[in-house]
Amino acid sequence: MTDHVQVSTATPTKDDAVALAGSAVKARLAAGAQVIGPVTSVFWHLGEYGTGQEYKVLLTTTTERYPELEAHLLAEHPWDNPEVIATPITAGSARALEWIRDSVSPQEG
Repeated sequence: MTDHVQVSTATPTKDDAVALAGSAVKARLAAGAQVIGPVTSVFWHLGEYGTGQEYKVLLTTTTERYPELEAHLLAEHPWDNPEVIATPITAGSARALEWIRDSVSPQEG
């Protein structure tokens, strides 16, 4: 099992995406985040087919910190039932993986 994951979600606006990413990084639940968009999404929602523009948020963290990050994203997200998905990072440069671990480690004091 990998020790690192990339977590994705989406928001309705860029401001929502930046706020969500910023709150997760400031809380040290994610090492960093990227906001991508707008993107066009095609989906099923409440039994109906739809399309719309969203802003994708990609965050990196450790598997140990993932449950806290997920809880944070669900609590702070503007939607009631957002998609939050974690994908294992199966390989990465040693320095990048170390940066993720160091950035999400709980701080002393």
